[in-house]
Amino acid sequence: MSEEDDSDKTEDPSQKKLDEARQRGQVPQSKEISHWFMILAAGIVVLMLSPAMGHQAYVDLIGYWEKPDQLSLDVNNIGPVLTHALYSGLFILMIPFALLVIAAFLSSILQNGLLFAPDNIQPKLERISIFSGFGRIFSMRSVVELIKGIIKIAIVGSVIFSVLWPIFDKSPEFIQYDMGGLLELLRTLTGKVLMVAVAIITAIAAVDWLYQRLSFMNKMRMSKQELKDEYRQSEGDPLVKQHQRQIRADKARKRMMAAVPKSTVVVTNPTHYAIALMYEQDKMEAPRVVAKGVDALALRIRKVAEENNVPIMENPPLARALYAEVELDEEIPLDYYKAVAEVISFVLKLKKRK
Repeated sequence: MSEEDDSDKTEDPSQKKLDEARQRGQVPQSKEISHWFMILAAGIVVLMLSPAMGHQAYVDLIGYWEKPDQLSLDVNNIGPVLTHALYSGLFILMIPFALLVIAAFLSSILQNGLLFAPDNIQPKLERISIFSGFGRIFSMRSVVELIKGIIKIAIVGSVIFSVLWPIFDKSPEFIQYDMGGLLELLRTLTGKVLMVAVAIITAIAAVDWLYQRLSFMNKMRMSKQELKDEYRQSEGDPLVKQHQRQIRADKARKRMMAAVPKSTVVVTNPTHYAIALMYEQDKMEAPRVVAKGVDALALRIRKVAEENNVPIMENPPLARALYAEVELDEEIPLDYYKAVAEVISFVLKLKKRK
């Protein structure tokens, strides 16, 4: 994409675009957080699980070097011996391997939750394209990752070297240690190095997560035209929707005006409000509002009522109240029964006189 097009992307991404990107597997992901979890898991294995693992290995394999002369390694026995040794080693390594797998799983879950993106596992020809591969290798993102890796190695290496440097002066004393002492010393030094690495990677991972988040949101930015197009796709064209609302309003107004000649009475303000009421004594429990309007529409209701000899009664308080509280085709509330009944009773008496 050209720089000019990128310069138009000045708006924050919409939630719809972020959701679509997530469905394609495009989410901010920090490798440093994954490294942090893996190093932490390795530290737990070395400091907490290695003594038990070493003891188990000693129990399972002691017979191989204490009494080698008693081992029968002929054609019939070598298979079971190797199988036992293999199973013993796999059993010892099973717990640290499971811990590392859990650490890798948690590093992804804690960053973006459960994510299933089938598009990423579908075979695509562009993924094996030489030009696309060179583009990914020499992209700005790859350069940033390379520089970040060099800086991280330099920082971690320098701190670890400063931690181990005092021990180098004592290295001649190591010859006096037995095998158990050397293993314990090695476990202590390895654990210390891993804990220092965890402390450093913690700070690096926090900074990298913020960088990846900002970089991803900047990549997802949208132009104003894209926001408008997305709104039209999801909500419909505003002009079309306005036209549809206008058509529905016109149809409703025509139906309302067609009901005015059949109404029983029209209550007015006298000029600003007009409410047409219909009441059939044997068919309806209460009068119903069949038309209402203000100003110009009120004048049209009055005119249609006059043309069709529908009685018009002036009652400003009742007209304003019915207009505000009663919708079209709704019966009047109980609070207005008395006032409306007086109006309709007067109209019915008037009709009888005529």
